[in-house]
Amino acid sequence: MSAKSLTTAARDTIAQAVVGRERELALVLAAVAAGRDILLEGPPGTSKSTVLRAISQHWGVPFVLVEGNAELTPARLVGHHNPARVLTEDYSPDNFVPGPLVQAMTTGGFLYIEELNRAPEDTLNVLLGAMAERAVTIPRVGTMRAEATFRVLASMNPFDNVGTARISDSVYDRWNRLVVGYQDEAEERDIVARRTGNDDERLTADGVALTRATRAHPELRRGSSVRGAIDLVAIAMELRRITADATHEQIVLDAALLALSARIGVDETSETTPEQVISEIWENHFFSAPDRQRRARTA
Repeated sequence: MSAKSLTTAARDTIAQAVVGRERELALVLAAVAAGRDILLEGPPGTSKSTVLRAISQHWGVPFVLVEGNAELTPARLVGHHNPARVLTEDYSPDNFVPGPLVQAMTTGGFLYIEELNRAPEDTLNVLLGAMAERAVTIPRVGTMRAEATFRVLASMNPFDNVGTARISDSVYDRWNRLVVGYQDEAEERDIVARRTGNDDERLTADGVALTRATRAHPELRRGSSVRGAIDLVAIAMELRRITADATHEQIVLDAALLALSARIGVDETSETTPEQVISEIWENHFFSAPDRQRRARTA
């Protein structure tokens, strides 16, 4: 990245594609402009990939997305030789099929790995080598060197340990780490309104409030991201058209049960169900005395 790329005007242009996140955007922008790789640690639905996509689009570099999981082997990350062509032509650089790492390196793109701590250790070792050397050596192909704008970016969800491995100190040492939390309520309302096209502020506010309440409920080990609120509002908009005789409150409950029940995680020690928790949150939101008073003041 050239020094002139890192300006207030560039930041403001990129910020148009992101709701809020001014501080995080400035930090990520500074890191990638300085030629550094970055690890974003935070729950799902907190605009991590949105920020990175916005930066890559502004600079006109490819954004290569990879999902970290047990199937992300070194061969899948780096690439492989076409088996059919190998049978007829033997191994050659011409029949090598680049994987996402090589694609990003040779095009000067951003390689973004979601859920880094789900990737196998041997895959991480290959990745670390490429990050350190800005090159990767492929048998029967040669050494592939990265363009100057190549960056390795990754995300981790600290709240879900199922299927994940502990990230070693040597892995952390390669990244600049930024912790990203949930956006505030006003920003989440803005996100939901933009993503759904909904202009009913009451529906948006109710959808966001119910979703945010899942993050603090004592029976839950995992609450919903803003994606739950987006789906809740979108479903409620359609339910209004289908069930014209239903009340606003009933529509919101039905939409919440559908949109949130798979996105929350009930604590292992609890005997309640996701549906019971959502119904309780809905009842507290619409019918508890403090909330009725709040809505009366803002009506």
